[in-house]
Amino acid sequence: MTDSSLAFSKIGDLANPTRFLALVARILPWLAGVTLVLFAIGLVMSFTTEGDYQQGDTVRIMYVHVPAAWLSMMCYSVMALSAIGTLVWRHPLADVSHKAAAPLGAGFTLIALVTGSLWGKPMWGTWWVWDARLTSVFVLFLMYLGLIAFNRAMDDPSRAARVSSVLILIGFVNIPIIKFSVDWWNTLHQPASVMRLDGPTIDPEFLWPLLVMAIAFTCLFFTLHLMAMRNEIWRRRVTAQRRMAARQANREQAA
Repeated sequence: MTDSSLAFSKIGDLANPTRFLALVARILPWLAGVTLVLFAIGLVMSFTTEGDYQQGDTVRIMYVHVPAAWLSMMCYSVMALSAIGTLVWRHPLADVSHKAAAPLGAGFTLIALVTGSLWGKPMWGTWWVWDARLTSVFVLFLMYLGLIAFNRAMDDPSRAARVSSVLILIGFVNIPIIKFSVDWWNTLHQPASVMRLDGPTIDPEFLWPLLVMAIAFTCLFFTLHLMAMRNEIWRRRVTAQRRMAARQANREQAA
């Protein structure tokens, strides 16, 4: 067996929920520990740096707002990949993945909206403006809420997975709009200052705490995502057992 075949075989093994749960049980404590350490380092760095000469201590909101905004888009990208896995490869854990990610994405997007308003008030003189960046992020938040409501309203998990996957892929068009809205339209929101082709424009004193917090938030997402997937698998197993017990009881009554 070639190395590539062996790799695909290992990935295919994760399609088995039992093997996936065993893997999660092994890596989750380590991932949670790394997340806590990164947050501890990031918070110390965030509160020990000097304030900005214009924004003062208000700039520290950046260390929460920016990672949350990044995660709001990354989470939806993970959902889009999971949706492709559901529609194309029929991977049994793909719909579990995007269903588990939706509440997390909604949470990170809400944090980004709230912290953005708190940061915008002293900088812009207003809590909110309906410019392209803020409006598209708010639309993303509504998309998350809509997907959560749809998944909870559907009784048939397989049909819900297919329909929600299509909706996720249609809604993915909003992600590049969020990313490039500050370049395409005139907005109050500042352009990208970290992920740039010509390199970051932010001072290293602020860049390093921001990067550490971004990695910490990313590890937090994957920790919570794995936990949510594990809980969803357990929930589905319990639901299946209850249905089997109900059918067995109905057969016994009919007999």
